[in-house]
Amino acid sequence: MRAGPSSEPFRPGVPGLSRPARSLTRFAGLVAGLIFLGWSLRFLSIPLDRLPGVLGRMLAVLGQRYFPPQMSQVTSGRYLQAVLDTLQMSFVASALGLLLAMPLAWMASFNVSPSRRLGYPLARLVITGCRSVHEMIWTILLVAVVGFGMLSGTLALTFLCVGFAGKLFAEAMEAVQKGPVEAIRATGARELQVLFYGILPQVRVAWAGIAIYTWDVVFRAATVIGFFGAGGMGSYLRESVQRIESQQVTAIVLSIVAVVAVAEVVSAWARERVARAVA
Repeated sequence: MRAGPSSEPFRPGVPGLSRPARSLTRFAGLVAGLIFLGWSLRFLSIPLDRLPGVLGRMLAVLGQRYFPPQMSQVTSGRYLQAVLDTLQMSFVASALGLLLAMPLAWMASFNVSPSRRLGYPLARLVITGCRSVHEMIWTILLVAVVGFGMLSGTLALTFLCVGFAGKLFAEAMEAVQKGPVEAIRATGARELQVLFYGILPQVRVAWAGIAIYTWDVVFRAATVIGFFGAGGMGSYLRESVQRIESQQVTAIVLSIVAVVAVAEVVSAWARERVARAVA
């Protein structure tokens, strides 16, 4: 008995090509990638023979100039207040960014967008624009506009959040099952009703995890954007670098690593708890 089309196993690869042709295509792609890598190394004039000794020289410089770390800077009350300011800035920026990213993601999901002709391209443009510019560049631009301080940093982190969370939210919405959505639409429901009863129940677990992970990313960025005038922990790093106080720089960098590590542990724990509660 001849098997139907649905009984054939899925074969990844380029459609319409046989297995030898697909293998040849992959090999050609690998060779092309290696050729481009070699050309890039030659064009950039990277001295590969100096790379083996770079680590040793770097460790020697760190040992001579940056150790031992001067911990008195990071244990002062002013610095601890800067850590708290950084935490608050990341929370405010994450809250604002997530609130903006949710409707943008709805518009930017082609399969469920309520306005494919106008809303979809505009939402995609906003999300792509926020993602295309690094948060440090946003900070520099906003410092020039609104001045030094937490406001410029919060706005820069908000743009980061919109671009990061908006893309992930949209991808989660584009992966929803069409059955429940079409069934609700068949009852004559409006777009908001379709969103609340057909789409959000399918993406709420993914969105919860994305929201917490977004705060994790925003907090890591918040620890360093102060270097460009946005306040917080990064401002102390900038002052120490400008004064060439290398041992204080080491202490601040170590404190940033410690704070980010704690934030990642808290973020992982929160994602697990929220996923269980929402599921």
